[in-house]
Amino acid sequence: MMTLFAIVVVGYVAGKLGYLGGDFDRQLSRLVINITCPALILSSAMTGTLPDRRFILPLLLISVVTYAVLTAVAFMLPRYLTRRRQDEGTIGFALMFGNVGFMGYPVVASIFGHEAVFYAAVLNVVNTFAVFTVGTILITGRSEVGGERFQKKVLYSTPMIAAYLTMAIVAFEIDNIPGFVSQPLTMIGNITVPAALLIIGSSMSQLTLRTMLGNRTVYATTLLRLAVLPLGIYFLTSILGFSPMVVSINTVVIAMPVATYGTILCLKYGRDTTFITEVTFITTLLSVLTIPLLVWGLLQINTT
Repeated sequence: MMTLFAIVVVGYVAGKLGYLGGDFDRQLSRLVINITCPALILSSAMTGTLPDRRFILPLLLISVVTYAVLTAVAFMLPRYLTRRRQDEGTIGFALMFGNVGFMGYPVVASIFGHEAVFYAAVLNVVNTFAVFTVGTILITGRSEVGGERFQKKVLYSTPMIAAYLTMAIVAFEIDNIPGFVSQPLTMIGNITVPAALLIIGSSMSQLTLRTMLGNRTVYATTLLRLAVLPLGIYFLTSILGFSPMVVSINTVVIAMPVATYGTILCLKYGRDTTFITEVTFITTLLSVLTIPLLVWGLLQINTT
């Protein structure tokens, strides 16, 4: 967590020094969304070790249930957290989407072992689908820039095509993908994490210190994002009868700080990045404490 946060700091310094910012950030955001992110999604299913088939369908199902609940939360709750109608969409995005692809994988690996990265990738399939459909609607205010309704072509964007292919790889247990395909995808996908975090840091460099410290809305959103929603999802999915292993991995993934795609999508569609940058900064900072506490709590519950 500290290592990833350090990259954000580098982006902040680079933004202050003029190496990042403006058009460069926007172009880098497009590169991340359309090229490096799809490569990361595909490479996550090419680890060389197939997961236990018994967990694949439950993971997909629990993820569908989770994001159905979070979608309802994202559209209903923000109106009670702010008086600024223009911030409701970004608040909803912050509540719904955690940093699964960038921070979820290393955290899951450190807790459950390296083989669990694939399970996190299975969960990330539904997350990816939701980010570029529901997430885009939240950021753009239910319409594209210029007043046009949400375009279905988002469903056929490169990140979504990558998600579809990943689901096929998982479903058909394709484990013989040649290295000349998987290795370049892995190398390109590895650009995603530092590039996205540098963009976050650069966006922060445009904010005043007072703004970066946040406000009541930011901290209320942070509390919900890092604690209330993960615990609520944990108890709901436990009641629904999912296995403790599946529930635990899903809960840890949901407990990640706000997804960096929020800032990237705001830049792409010309939306104000102030709130999303503030809440991303605060949740990333506090997650260094909340994630270990959550894991400790899960261990206590599972051992009693």
